[in-house]
Amino acid sequence: MRAKITYLVTAAVLVFYFVLVGSRGVMLIQYGTPVTVAFGVAVLILPVIGLWFLWKNTQFVRRANQLAAELDAEGGLPVDELTRTPSGRVDRDSADQVFARRQAETEAAPDDWRTWFRLAVAYHDARDTPRARKAMQRAIALHDGKPVQAA
Repeated sequence: MRAKITYLVTAAVLVFYFVLVGSRGVMLIQYGTPVTVAFGVAVLILPVIGLWFLWKNTQFVRRANQLAAELDAEGGLPVDELTRTPSGRVDRDSADQVFARRQAETEAAPDDWRTWFRLAVAYHDARDTPRARKAMQRAIALHDGKPVQAA
């Protein structure tokens, strides 16, 4: 729940920032000189890109949460079996062992979104965010029946 609140607060701050930047872009355009109009248009592009990025990430998080809920209902969510250091960080050797099992599971059933979901969790536990995200995107695509490119 804390992660959702943090995400919502961050999204709200970003939207406020986008509105603030957008209003400055409009003010520059209204000033009317060729230079200020050009800067105003350039400034307006930034919030549009930011809003697109925020929307895409929100969709990704929503879909990943839906898959987690579905997997939980099936009883297939991965159990947290990782050992942790006294500070609470995941022990690297433990994460590597779990990752090896998840990778073998995914190689055995490469068309099952559930194995890709669990692999994404293992990547996340190993602090490999880019690969975790790609594995989760693949899980989402497989779940939705969309074509998936070979990795």
